[in-house]
Amino acid sequence: MCRSREEAEDLVQETFARVLQKPRFLRSDDDLGYLLRVLRNTFVSTRRSAARRPEFPVQPEDLAWVEDRSAAHPEAGLEHAELYRAIAALPDPFRDALIAVDVMGLSYREAGRALRVREATITTRLHRARQRVADMLTKARDEPI
Repeated sequence: MCRSREEAEDLVQETFARVLQKPRFLRSDDDLGYLLRVLRNTFVSTRRSAARRPEFPVQPEDLAWVEDRSAAHPEAGLEHAELYRAIAALPDPFRDALIAVDVMGLSYREAGRALRVREATITTRLHRARQRVADMLTKARDEPI
């Protein structure tokens, strides 16, 4: 029903929020059928309300840059964007390990449990992910503009 995985996740979350907001007693043992009906109705009502809202397409020239006042140097924002692009380009297992340890601050053991792999696997993936990010950032700096 949805166009993307992210929309599907939002739809499921909204469905559970609606079900938990107004608990009901089921007359039969068809819990799954009930949840699917609520999911479909949530999808339809969300689409209808979105269709009633006017859309104003934003042109790139209308966008304004927002200054990051917390950055010590103006180029820091660009460096962060390059870093996030490099992390996003990593294969899923490497990206997950890097985010779990370096971004979320989990220990290797906690990351291994969360990702359902051995601690040694996290160590290897993290090393390779960091190396790939460093290589991508080095290539990006060496390329002419």
